[in-house]
Parts: sequence; structure tokens; C-alpha cells
Amino acid sequence: MHELGIVFAMIDQLEDVAKEQHLAHIQKVTVDLGEVSGIVTDFFEDAWTWAANKNKLTEGAELEVCTVPAVTVCNACGKTYGTVEHGRICPYCHSEDTELLRGRELEIVSIEAE
Repeated sequence: MHELGIVFAMIDQLEDVAKEQHLAHIQKVTVDLGEVSGIVTDFFEDAWTWAANKNKLTEGAELEVCTVPAVTVCNACGKTYGTVEHGRICPYCHSEDTELLRGRELEIVSIEAE
């Protein structure tokens, strides 16, 4: 379960921000999580609950996960489409010359703290 390692790294980042901003306690963290990031949301949330409660800064903090849809662009025809629905092959021109535009991210987008 690599989600726990990701949560530990995220808490390290939150500790750095808390030091810079002189924050005593984080109440809520909102993250953008890409649809094809490889992170299992349920495992990620469980890991957060466990790890956050072991740290004074994040104890009891809520985690809000916003799913970022995966979008692919076709380099042949220039159209974009939903990656999960259609996969790697463009549904418009059937080209395999495609690139994932978004959907892999894991980003802290907001922190509520005191």
C-alpha cells in the first residue's frame, strides 16, 4: 500500500508549510487526485486518517479529495477526450499518437488551519 508513504510525504509538506506560516493545527486539507494517478482513494483516505491522528499538527484533520478527470489529447487530430472512457486510442480518428494531459496529479490545493 504505497498510499501510506504518500500520506507521510504529504504530512512532511504540511509541517513545512505550518512552520513557514506559523500554524498550530491543521483542520482540513483539500487535495486534487488524478483519476489515473494509481492512488486508490479509499486506501489513501484510510492512510490519512491513521497517519494524521499520529501527528499533533494534523490530528483530527479532515481530508477532502477532489478527483481530477483524466483527459487525453490526440496529436493527430488535436481533439481531447476522456481517458478512462476511451483509453489510449483516439475515439475520433483512431490514432495511437496520444498524450495524457491531466489525470495523474496529486496536489495539495488548500489547507484550513489555525
